[in-house]
Amino acid sequence: MERHKEKSALIAMSGGVDSAAAAYFMQTAGFCCQGTTMRLLEWDDGQNARDAEAVCNSLGIPFTVLDLTGEFEETVIRSFVQAYQTGSTPNPCVDCNRHIKFARLLEEAERTGFAYLATGHYAQAARDEKTGRFLLKKALDPGKDQSYFLYTLTQRQLAQVRFPLGGMEKRKVRELAERLGFVNALRRDSQDICFIPSGDYGAFIDSYTGQTSPAGKFLDRQGRVLGQHRGAVRYTLGQRKGLNLAMGEPVYVCGKDMAANTVTVGPESVLFAREVLVKDLNWIGVESLTGFLRVKVKTRSRQPEQPALIGPESGNRVRIVFDQPQRAVTPGQAAVFYDGDTVVGGGTVAEVLTEAEV
Repeated sequence: MERHKEKSALIAMSGGVDSAAAAYFMQTAGFCCQGTTMRLLEWDDGQNARDAEAVCNSLGIPFTVLDLTGEFEETVIRSFVQAYQTGSTPNPCVDCNRHIKFARLLEEAERTGFAYLATGHYAQAARDEKTGRFLLKKALDPGKDQSYFLYTLTQRQLAQVRFPLGGMEKRKVRELAERLGFVNALRRDSQDICFIPSGDYGAFIDSYTGQTSPAGKFLDRQGRVLGQHRGAVRYTLGQRKGLNLAMGEPVYVCGKDMAANTVTVGPESVLFAREVLVKDLNWIGVESLTGFLRVKVKTRSRQPEQPALIGPESGNRVRIVFDQPQRAVTPGQAAVFYDGDTVVGGGTVAEVLTEAEV
């Protein structure tokens, strides 16, 4: 296929309506395009690839499938299981974006001679004319913004990535897909982790490891035994439902000791903390953090941003000091820093500091 490199794009095709629309917009913008679907799971039934190929056929662009099952299992699924086994609550979508979607697909784009990679993510990329840095910004549609999951993008990646839907509302994307007759125009958005469609993380971990998570003791904050849990990996910080403890008042998971296989519960008030340490940082809006900076922070994708002060700590970590105590900030989750609509950077929650540790 002949193409002018500066006007060519590999389109990441998930089989859903967003990536289909992204392909359409890149084509109508004059780019020479090719659609590619990643095969990530050994048990994939192929429906996503068939839907993506049907869209590519309707647009008259080539289509390929890239088999990444081994790499996905190693860098996303195995890391997910290991994190739960060590007491963290991982974010596999962030890991997938970091190690698979943008790392491997950009490699594929370069290998096959495409200048850009386009995806159906709701986010915007821009360049700061003053500093020359590439920036990651929120999408126009606040209900669909995915910038939280994309904070690991590097400067090189942002220079090569295009987000055609960043300035659109989701309802208009569906209207376009219906008008174009795409087979996936009415397909529902996935709300689950792709490799755990049931949402039962504990059952998945048992199946993956071939071992049943051992039952253990529920404890109160004084170390008194309250009952028996079904395996510590099945519980996460702040959880209330499914504890089956008759306490006379609501109690929440406020700690886990994986070595001792205990789960500690307590009142909701103990879940709040103001200070958090973050590791594995990636900076986008700035080159590095050399002093204190006022930002707004998300520690969950659907959480409203919270005002905070961030500053450098030893060991290439950052300390977040929230203006107001935050509920159930969880090790393993992403903490993403914003300045208005711009992502300053982000990292992984390493430690939540209690008042005694501050």
